Amino acid sequence: MKNADSTQSLSAPKKKQKIGDYLHRYGTLYLLLILPIIYFIIFKYIPMTYIQVAFKKYTIIKSAWEMPWADNNGLEYFIKAFSNRDFLYALRNTIMLNLLDLVVGFPAPILLALLLNELRIKWFKKFTQTVAYLPHFLSWIIISGMAVQLLAPSSGLLNILLNRMGIESVPFLNSSIHWVFTYVFLGIWQSVGWNTIIYLAAITGINPELYEAAAMDGAGRFRKIWYVTLPSIRPTIVILLILSLGRILGSEFDRPYALGNNLVKDVSNVIATFVYTYGIRGLQFSLTTAVGLFQSAVCVIFLFMANGLAKKFGERGIM
Repeated sequence: MKNADSTQSLSAPKKKQKIGDYLHRYGTLYLLLILPIIYFIIFKYIPMTYIQVAFKKYTIIKSAWEMPWADNNGLEYFIKAFSNRDFLYALRNTIMLNLLDLVVGFPAPILLALLLNELRIKWFKKFTQTVAYLPHFLSWIIISGMAVQLLAPSSGLLNILLNRMGIESVPFLNSSIHWVFTYVFLGIWQSVGWNTIIYLAAITGINPELYEAAAMDGAGRFRKIWYVTLPSIRPTIVILLILSLGRILGSEFDRPYALGNNLVKDVSNVIATFVYTYGIRGLQFSLTTAVGLFQSAVCVIFLFMANGLAKKFGERGIM
């Protein structure tokens, strides 16, 4: 018994010494985490308490805890949302535009990164990369103004050039089908350069010996891309694809709002603009909170599904 007590008394100071050494070594890192933790608590977790507004009848004179519950066991506003024709159109448009962004826009930065990686003229490579990612720093208000100046049916520069060549004006911003393609194209133009940086960073981490071994086996440039570069950056591609699928029902507000107009409202109205119209302007806070909660829940489900599929195919995923 004395030996056991003595070993316990000796091990306790050792544990305290280890904890002290650990805190002495990494204590500054924990101190640096305090501000981000405070930020997330104040601006992310505390506002989550107002999710209950989706299940209650909103009134400005009461707190979220004191508001009366909505009808149909709190599901009144979810039922109203799914019986609202504008919301159903917004839901359809959100899925359609995000799928087009994913199918057309997701491979674009990968292709651009592969092309830039194959360039041997360094100054031209740097110039191209800079020109490609500069649009990322432009707001959608500026981009929409540029689009009007270039693509307007009668006064747009592009249509003026087409008319002088004997070609009829193209309604890039006034026809629903043309607007959708313009929306997707401008989205790719605005984001492709910035996303390319991520893939170029992954490519620079590839071991050069792999390319040398492929060259010794007689592989040309395209075979090196197919058998060396793409498999090496596949984990990065999978992670970004999972994150993109997690935003399949998410919708940014400024892009469709700035590019949209009354002539293309049937395709430009998305969930974000629906929330703005009915929530901010229409003061239907419970309805739009229910819509936002539904949107977030679906995005989380898609995120977990995409992560599970990635793990089934042997990738690490994000969780």
